[in-house]
Amino acid sequence: MKIQAKAAGSATPATVKIGRSRQVVIPKVMHDQLGLKPGDLLEVRLRQNQVVFTPKELVDRELALAIEDFKAGRFIGPFRTAKTGIRALHRAAANKPK
Repeated sequence: MKIQAKAAGSATPATVKIGRSRQVVIPKVMHDQLGLKPGDLLEVRLRQNQVVFTPKELVDRELALAIEDFKAGRFIGPFRTAKTGIRALHRAAANKPK
C-alpha cells in the first residue's frame, strides 16, 4: 500500500491507496496527532462526495470514567427535579477553580 505524506504538522492532505480488501492506511503523522490506537473506532461518512473518518469512543469507555468519578466522590445529587439538578450544576461550574 503506497502512502504519500508531508512532514509532521503539515496542513497538506496525504494521498493513500485503497488496498484489495477496501482497507485504507491512515498516515502515521495523522494517526499520532489523533492519538489513535489499534482497535479504536472510526465513524465513516460520505459528505459531498468525500469520505470523512471521525474518531469515536465506545459508550463503555465514557461509562467507565463516570463510574471512576462516582467512586471517587466526584458527583452531586440526587435531585427531585431536573430544574434543581441544572441549578446545582450551574452553581458547581461557577465555583470550580480555574
